[in-house]
Amino acid sequence: MRDLLYKNLTFADRGRKIIASSEVADKDGIHSVVRRHFAYIVRGVDSTDGKKPASYLYVLKERNTAEKREHFFCKIKGSILAQNKGKLLLIVFVHTLSIQLTASALLSEQIG
Repeated sequence: MRDLLYKNLTFADRGRKIIASSEVADKDGIHSVVRRHFAYIVRGVDSTDGKKPASYLYVLKERNTAEKREHFFCKIKGSILAQNKGKLLLIVFVHTLSIQLTASALLSEQIG
């Protein structure tokens, strides 16, 4: 069985867009949940006087053999300066990926 959820939210008046997806699947005794999230905001700026936000990277990987589960999480934040029709724009974005794997109840009974 596989469940998919996809969201695409656009706020043109605010210069913001959010894309999110979630996938839940059971296959070969493994229950997996994968979540992706991407968002960005576009702002007009007057000059590049060093007010650009710092980039950020966070990665977490866990493995718990006693509970038969694994978890991976990654988050990236950053910003880009762009120019469009003579206007200077600051694009701030964040991207996250979360993957959770667990042994389903049937597989746990066979192993344990």
